[in-house]
Amino acid sequence: MYAVIKHGGKQYKVHVGDILELDRIEGVEPKSTIEISDVLLVKGDDTKIGTPTVDGAKVVLEVINHARGKKVIIFKKRRRKDSKKKRGFRRDLTRVRVKEIVA
Repeated sequence: MYAVIKHGGKQYKVHVGDILELDRIEGVEPKSTIEISDVLLVKGDDTKIGTPTVDGAKVVLEVINHARGKKVIIFKKRRRKDSKKKRGFRRDLTRVRVKEIVA
């Protein structure tokens, strides 16, 4: 059984036991559970497709920890203009484990 959920403008295909790295979810502590009700599709014995979400479906997640992603270097250079800019970016993440898919 799997589901497709929407969080932070992105879609994720999740199975029970999967570990996901979502955008930072503020106000939750590690070892706590959260519920995502933006479920777009549930595939089990039969398929339920939402319009836009499946009624009554939810995915229960357990928060593992908060972390930061890999550094991404942004380097802009304008040729022959003696102009360059170097900048770094690290995404704030929340690592979660899928505990249950409720259809």
